[in-house]
Amino acid sequence: MNQRQLLIDSFHAAVAAADPLGIVAAFLPAPPPGRTLVVGAGKAAASMARAVELAWPHDAPLEGVVVTRYAHGMPTEHIRVIEAGHPVPDAAGEGAAAEILAQVRALTPDDRLIVLVSGGGSSLLSLPVAAVPMADLKAVTKALLHSGAPITQMNIVRKHLSQIQGGRLGAACRAPVTALIISDVTGDDPSAIASGPTCSDASTYQDALDILGRYVPGAPASVLAHLQAGVHGAVDETPKPGSAALAHVRNTVIATAHQSLQAGAEFFRQRGIAPVVLGDTVTGEASEVAKVYAALVREIRDHQQPFRPPLALISGGECTVTLRPGNEAGRGGRCAEFLLSLTLELGGMPDVYALAADTDGIDGTEDNAGAVLMPDTPMRAAALGISAAEMLAGNDGYSYFSALGDLVVTGPTRTNVNDYRVILIL
Repeated sequence: MNQRQLLIDSFHAAVAAADPLGIVAAFLPAPPPGRTLVVGAGKAAASMARAVELAWPHDAPLEGVVVTRYAHGMPTEHIRVIEAGHPVPDAAGEGAAAEILAQVRALTPDDRLIVLVSGGGSSLLSLPVAAVPMADLKAVTKALLHSGAPITQMNIVRKHLSQIQGGRLGAACRAPVTALIISDVTGDDPSAIASGPTCSDASTYQDALDILGRYVPGAPASVLAHLQAGVHGAVDETPKPGSAALAHVRNTVIATAHQSLQAGAEFFRQRGIAPVVLGDTVTGEASEVAKVYAALVREIRDHQQPFRPPLALISGGECTVTLRPGNEAGRGGRCAEFLLSLTLELGGMPDVYALAADTDGIDGTEDNAGAVLMPDTPMRAAALGISAAEMLAGNDGYSYFSALGDLVVTGPTRTNVNDYRVILIL
């Protein structure tokens, strides 16, 4: 048995379960009497758009524009694909969002709007309110990313600085709206995915201010002024649950982390290894989560409790990495950080292997999806003079696993249902 390849193949099985080309067609509406406009944003936007094109009746008109991350595009025929910045927004994304909003506003009740939503859409579909310059939106986004703030709280801030998120895109449309959503958030709440451009929003301007006060006390003046204006009722709130402004919108989550974890579990089951799915809602600091998992592994290895090997512990969700002061140059996303901490905790435990990778193919901002951990990982690192403890202190998991040749590199998968983690105990 090639344990490394087994782990990597299970990851590919999980990603395949969320491939838009295999799932979008079943959720498409019938063509309307008028136009059909397709818009969207996220790491899966291009593949979702292509899936619509392949399934749409050839005699029915189709047009649109979607925005995805740089290098995540793919050829399309009727729906234009724009690439833009992620995780920090840029001018390309701002221009694409403005174009999308203008086209949506031009639709009539005889038309149909199809909105394709996936993870990453919050930064890609960035159209700040007039009072907030793009430079200030970029600054607050960077600060939130470095602060360790949970993504759901980051999105509350972004919703209240946007002309298009927090349900505003859906409210701007006079045509019926079908929103197809690939979830990259724990709990699969549509309003939290890509900051919910077609979903009602229960959060408030005061919530956004409180989050910035906790994580980014030095936020730009324009951002604070706009949020304070919202608190005092000087600018409109986002559409709230039950709002008539979204009565014509139907939001459907078509792919989730849970589905992908189940695909990974079936992969191991077919190979005679019992899968144990620990859940798709794991959050917290990646290095601390790894300590909890290591404790479970030790209990299983030493006492065969609560499970007996061989088995695969499978989990998903989205951990965070809070950069330590001075570590801004550290390379490595949450998956590499999780594995680096797990390396230290397990110390080369025999017959224990692990993989952690992001289903979008990008761990943080690097070129890898994640990495693998082998029993001999600490020994090989020591032979190269590499200290896992020092690398973890520097938030530099990428460099650690790169030096060992243990990165998992897939390129963009053009989908995103968050992280996939598996610990194989033989």
